[in-house]
Amino acid sequence: MHSSADGTPARPRVIVIGGGIAGLAAAARLSGADGSTPSATVVLLEAGDRPGGKLRSGELAGIPVDLGAESMLARRPEAVALARAVGLGEALQPPATARAAIWTRGELRPMPTGHLMGVPGDLDALAASGVVSAQGMARIAEDLTRPPAEVADDVAVGAYIGERLGREVVERLVEPLLGGVYAGHADQLSLRAAVPQLLPLARRGGSLIEGVRALQAAAPANPAPVFQGIDGGIGRLPLAVAEACRAAGVELRMGTEARALRRTAEGWSVRTDTAELTADAVVLAVPAPVAARLLAAEAPAAAAELAAVEYAGMALVTLAFQRSELGRLEGSGFLVPPVDGRAIKASTFSSNKWRWLAEAAPDSFVLRTSVGRHQEEQDLDLDDAELVARSLRDLGAAAGLAAVPYASTVTRWRGGLPQYPVGHLDRVARIEKLTAELPGLALCGAAYQGVGIPACVASGWKAADLVRGALTAEGRMSA
Repeated sequence: MHSSADGTPARPRVIVIGGGIAGLAAAARLSGADGSTPSATVVLLEAGDRPGGKLRSGELAGIPVDLGAESMLARRPEAVALARAVGLGEALQPPATARAAIWTRGELRPMPTGHLMGVPGDLDALAASGVVSAQGMARIAEDLTRPPAEVADDVAVGAYIGERLGREVVERLVEPLLGGVYAGHADQLSLRAAVPQLLPLARRGGSLIEGVRALQAAAPANPAPVFQGIDGGIGRLPLAVAEACRAAGVELRMGTEARALRRTAEGWSVRTDTAELTADAVVLAVPAPVAARLLAAEAPAAAAELAAVEYAGMALVTLAFQRSELGRLEGSGFLVPPVDGRAIKASTFSSNKWRWLAEAAPDSFVLRTSVGRHQEEQDLDLDDAELVARSLRDLGAAAGLAAVPYASTVTRWRGGLPQYPVGHLDRVARIEKLTAELPGLALCGAAYQGVGIPACVASGWKAADLVRGALTAEGRMSA
């Protein structure tokens, strides 16, 4: 590490590859943009033309809308803390309504209360919702008397819950809830990775229903909202973090793709289309396939593990209606079980859900639908008009919507959501062990230990701490 002009040791240089929220969080932590102590000079490379990755705001007929994620889990603190650190504290806003429904068995039915990712703790509420048939309810009740079953270190969510409670609760409740988070399938997703709260109950054996009830009884009374949005859209978050990073001295290079990565005697070299950049450390905040390509030469075993991570694609169809032409749409929207064979997998009544949106466009009503899930992405190849038409047909059948939207837009997220199948966390552990052999390198993002915004922020912070620790150990950074 060289010295600065006044003779004091210069800060080490870190290149962050990837400008999604994980990469931005890492850059903010290293540069001090999030209020932490600055520890490195940071250059962030982003192949796209804007920061934010899958957090994107846009406009539909002049109305601000989110074209990616629209809320963040607030009971996990990292994303809310980052938003506050970059000046968005006053803009945080919980949903105006969290009353959702499930479109199943021919009609919209209220989302039952008292469940944990679809596993019921309140059987009366589930029965009253009509989501599950009388036969399905009888099968669920058998869980209370079924003998304990031995559970492996990891198991598919659908297999475990189906064995305890029957297939109907998996298909009608667990599947649409998990699909909303991962765009994946309950029979493939890992219990340990996707619903870790249930793993201790599974290992303990006995009734799953009683285990969920015990968890809920032990949880502290918390009036704070489960989710938070941002006035103007969640897409404001990465833009605000990027601006804070610039103010802290981070060099953000948009439209700059990392083509090659290699270890050198002094640290690392990153080749782009136009330059060869050097750094003391590198943070890889890119999707697993991109990380695999960049690490193929330096860490072929880790690259092979990364290349095996599968992704799901999805499309969001955002529609704007004249409010006066609509009948009354209740609640925040609805989920759709795949077993019902519909085109859409969910719909969000955005103008009901977000007060800021209703205030921004009081005469309009904005809603959106989602299409596609893992291994079922063929609908993404349909043109925009057909995706809009299919969404409108399903909205008509589900909610009686007959109005014609005056504006629409379709956003496709191909390879958008990493899948967490059985064994995923073991793969992540292997990747971390293999890349730990390369000092000054850290990985972060949705592919590892959580796809939500708070998990990605935490992943970025962890990566920043890892490279900072490695540089301190090498003597390139003061402890």
